[in-house]
Amino acid sequence: MKQIPILLAVMITLSAAAQTGSPAVPVYGRTTGKLPALAYGQGEDRLGGAKMGYIDTNVLLKIVDSVKGMYTVQLSKWHTAYLDKSFVKADSASPVKKPFYLTGSFVAKGDSLFDYVNMNLEEKLPYKTWMETTPSKIMIDVYGVQSNTNWVTQLSSLKEVKNVYYNQVEDDVVRVTVELKHQQHWGYSIGYKGSMLQLRVKRQPAVLDIRKLTVAIDAGHGGTNAGATGPVLNTSEKEYTLRFAKALEKSLKKLKVKKVIMTRTSDTSFDNKDRILWLQEQNPDLLISLHLNSSANPAIKGVSTYYKHIGFRPLTQSVLKRMLELKLEEFGNIGHFNFALNSPTEFPNCLVEIAFVSNEADEKRIVKPLFHTQVASKVQLGIIDWLNAIKLAR
Repeated sequence: MKQIPILLAVMITLSAAAQTGSPAVPVYGRTTGKLPALAYGQGEDRLGGAKMGYIDTNVLLKIVDSVKGMYTVQLSKWHTAYLDKSFVKADSASPVKKPFYLTGSFVAKGDSLFDYVNMNLEEKLPYKTWMETTPSKIMIDVYGVQSNTNWVTQLSSLKEVKNVYYNQVEDDVVRVTVELKHQQHWGYSIGYKGSMLQLRVKRQPAVLDIRKLTVAIDAGHGGTNAGATGPVLNTSEKEYTLRFAKALEKSLKKLKVKKVIMTRTSDTSFDNKDRILWLQEQNPDLLISLHLNSSANPAIKGVSTYYKHIGFRPLTQSVLKRMLELKLEEFGNIGHFNFALNSPTEFPNCLVEIAFVSNEADEKRIVKPLFHTQVASKVQLGIIDWLNAIKLAR
């Protein structure tokens, strides 16, 4: 209901600016809704446009234009982003906005479960995060700020965070670097507590044994979301992803894995954003999402694994290597993938497109119960290989 006044304000402001030749006065709003995400541009595909990442709610936005179903947001002098209009509400908190805001002190500390980096700001401002590897780092760009951070306190309670420092990389962009002690990224979350931006970092498990971990399994689609359908045997993706998921669950439980959680155990509808929010609450050590691929070209076949964040790539490589032992064609290991369940930064995740349901040969394998057991075994071995590689990298 609050989107119309913002849109009208943007249109009126831009129209007045065009007529007078004066710079447009920006309109301000705040993020709202379920998992708002900043996008790099207006491009889109079947999974949506390329996303910078999810952002917290109630973040202050400087809106400078309206394009189709999105607002153009001025993050800083030289950076813009796009946000779906449904994720913007009118800002009524403060009528006076500063040209820039200041950062305050930083404090890095740990508790019994996580490490935290607390960054004091004057306002809830837009940010972007990403992972780097070799060495492993979490990077944060905070937009619309100038540094007034004259101390960064790091306490001995830190277990995963090695170093915290920042640079004013542009006049109104502060870049925070959080170096990690371990090579493998185990996940993090970021959001506001008041005007303090808090990074919560997961620690590497004390014992790198699959039996000691919590493994989440996602059976793709379900309920009203049927997914793809095979051309010869009329194979339903939502039905067979659940069969593969149950086979993997059975295999892990037989191995006596500490905890196995399933996003669904029957043919039920479960929105992907709700799956993410639920998984964030469950706090698994890793996620395996199972799907069947499809193409308009019936000759294309094979297995592939996917990740979005570079820090989670090793898991997807290990799983793919094991899956190829089933003599499936290799479709590849694919990064920067814009699939919802690859988007969370909270836990390592791997999307497995087991085979192409649109290919006759692959479809015939998909329906066989023996193949379900074989896939479960290979995914499980891929996870174990990944854990063993982490041990060797110490």
